[in-house]
Amino acid sequence: MTVFILRRVLQAILVLAITSLIVFLGVYAIGDPLEILLPADATMAERAQVAASLHLDQPLPLQYLNFVSSALQGDFGRSFVYNRPALEVIFERLPATLELVTTSLVLSLVIGLPLGLWAGMKPGSLTDESVMTGSILGFSLPNFWQGMMLIMIFSVWLGWLPSTGRGDTGTVLGLHTSYATWDGFVHLLLPALNLAMAQIALVIRLTRTGVQETMPLDFVKYARARGLSERRILFVHVLKTILIPIVTVLGIEFGSLIAFAVVTETIFAWPGVGKLIIDSINMLDRPVVVAYILVIVTMFILINLIVDVLYSLLDPRIRSRA
Repeated sequence: MTVFILRRVLQAILVLAITSLIVFLGVYAIGDPLEILLPADATMAERAQVAASLHLDQPLPLQYLNFVSSALQGDFGRSFVYNRPALEVIFERLPATLELVTTSLVLSLVIGLPLGLWAGMKPGSLTDESVMTGSILGFSLPNFWQGMMLIMIFSVWLGWLPSTGRGDTGTVLGLHTSYATWDGFVHLLLPALNLAMAQIALVIRLTRTGVQETMPLDFVKYARARGLSERRILFVHVLKTILIPIVTVLGIEFGSLIAFAVVTETIFAWPGVGKLIIDSINMLDRPVVVAYILVIVTMFILINLIVDVLYSLLDPRIRSRA
């Protein structure tokens, strides 16, 4: 087990190192931040002074080595725009994104599980066909179009929910969160629903498939022979079995949602890291862009590492094949 974990950790470090090199070269080879940070009438002396202060006057390999050395100490450089540590700027916005992603995962379970169970219990019926058609739309419709339609329906036509912004936040256990106020909660619903659309479709399909594969198994037949009701068999025995792959997939999707919340946060003006990265790209704020990508990649790696370790604990055959 120790060898398995050590091998996975070394692989994770290698992936992170390669990613840092690719991202750094890709980001630092694009554009000149001085064109945005300085006025058009700036003198050559002023440009040289700012370039030196931002270490932009050094050769690219030396900039990368300095970046890696600082990153190993938790320093990803200072933001060109905010003049603050890039990691501090990201972590300041990250709670809003985590709040959005967590809510979308909860919505995907609350909506997707019942619909998937309903469809799985009635294969081939009108209910099954309707739910599966809806799940196809959840996968197929562009995220930005869904967001605009949600704003049009629930904000413009019905006037039920606010269209943009985070709303008022409160403090719970020392954390500023939208859950602490009603205004913050209603501001959270539309962007979370928009982000959850594809996950709802995924949960529906996983649940439906799981129900249809589990219902013919022997332990279900035995439960029926004992006289248990179909409701108890479904919600106690079958649901417990199919939840394991669903929760595992959603755990991996957690990292994907953080990475791909960019569109939703931009449409709904949600002040998370997604909107931050769009603004940073437009402003050529290189330290923030590189730090953001490496933070997201690290989260992906850690989540996959945790999933690998958990699976190896549950199934020793995985360790023997690794």
